[in-house]
Amino acid sequence: MHESLRQLVHLVFGLGIAGFVFLADRDLVFAALALALFAGFILSDAVSRGYTIPVVSPVIANLERRDAAPGKGALFFTLGALFSLVFFDKEIVFLSLVVLSLLDSVTTLVGIRFGRTRIYNHKSLEGTVAGIAVTAAALALFVPPAPALVTAAAAGLTELVSPVDDNLVIPVVACLVLTVLL
Repeated sequence: MHESLRQLVHLVFGLGIAGFVFLADRDLVFAALALALFAGFILSDAVSRGYTIPVVSPVIANLERRDAAPGKGALFFTLGALFSLVFFDKEIVFLSLVVLSLLDSVTTLVGIRFGRTRIYNHKSLEGTVAGIAVTAAALALFVPPAPALVTAAAAGLTELVSPVDDNLVIPVVACLVLTVLL
């Protein structure tokens, strides 16, 4: 597994999905996410049973963590986005996916490269602070600075301590905080 490449793919696809949520009709987004989740579970099950699926199998082999179920991160990302879309405004969901994409990628990339101070769960202070800072700066392009910083900090804390996959919980936490603050 190439963690830097994996995080770059997470960032690009995450921001692409966020853009799709922002630009497309809510019903179309809902249908696309539901279809992606359904197809993802089928493909994950097939790969875990040993089937080789063109394009999918090599991508999973090169980008998925060794100890994870095939496509787990992508499935949780999609499920977190779909759940958020059911319960929150589309504009808030867009922002939450920007938060997830940036925070998760930046914390990992900076943590791998510059992380020296381990604070919890093998995660570094340097990665966590960088992820929160970059995410807050990006969010401040869309919302006032104070809600941007509070949302980024809440998401950063969630990423740091959550026992559940962060792709599942960060969008929900970001949606909750943004809904309360905006």
